[in-house]
Amino acid sequence: MSVEEAIRTRRSVRGFLQREVPDDVLRKIFALAQWSPSNCNVQPWTPHVVSGQSLKRLREVLTSAGMRDEPIKPDWPADGVYTGIYRERQVDAARTLYGAMGVERHDAVGRKMAYIRNHAFFDAPHAVFIFMSEPFDTREATDIGMYAQSVMLLLTAHGIASCAQGALGLFPDVVRDHLGVPSNLKLLFGISFGYEDPDVKANTARVGRAEINDVVQFHR
Repeated sequence: MSVEEAIRTRRSVRGFLQREVPDDVLRKIFALAQWSPSNCNVQPWTPHVVSGQSLKRLREVLTSAGMRDEPIKPDWPADGVYTGIYRERQVDAARTLYGAMGVERHDAVGRKMAYIRNHAFFDAPHAVFIFMSEPFDTREATDIGMYAQSVMLLLTAHGIASCAQGALGLFPDVVRDHLGVPSNLKLLFGISFGYEDPDVKANTARVGRAEINDVVQFHR
């Protein structure tokens, strides 16, 4: 698969088969992702890849926290509000996703259960939590964004689906406790991944992208 094909093929998948990705494939993908660019080559990412019983235990505790509406305590602000065209895109994406799942806007229970699936990793057999060490900040976070894109494109190239999830960064203390991660490592987000389950309704959702002339400014 070419880079262009991987970019066009990659999308957020929200339903996975229980089939695990072989360890040698996992190690290959994360070894290649190390070649992602970063400022001064500091490579500020600290990924923790979770599978098997570790993921099962974490799924249970995160789902429980979500179900009882435990207050979120993210390491990074998660209360931003989108306006204008950005809000329009957010609403369109939500309408498309919930429409694919058959969840009506007024269905509060259905919407909550759809949200809780974030904390269940959409039943994925693997997840990677990406941490950033103190005192790193915005500059290093942009490097980690490029690293995450590398990971997801590599997963796509190997026939593996993924979903980057800000929701997996909402209970960082819980994640650190279960994985034995020190407090100086701050959780940005997580990525659930595995082989796509084609029978999950959410996976039929397709969102578009803005036209190049609406976003890119060319200067000569």
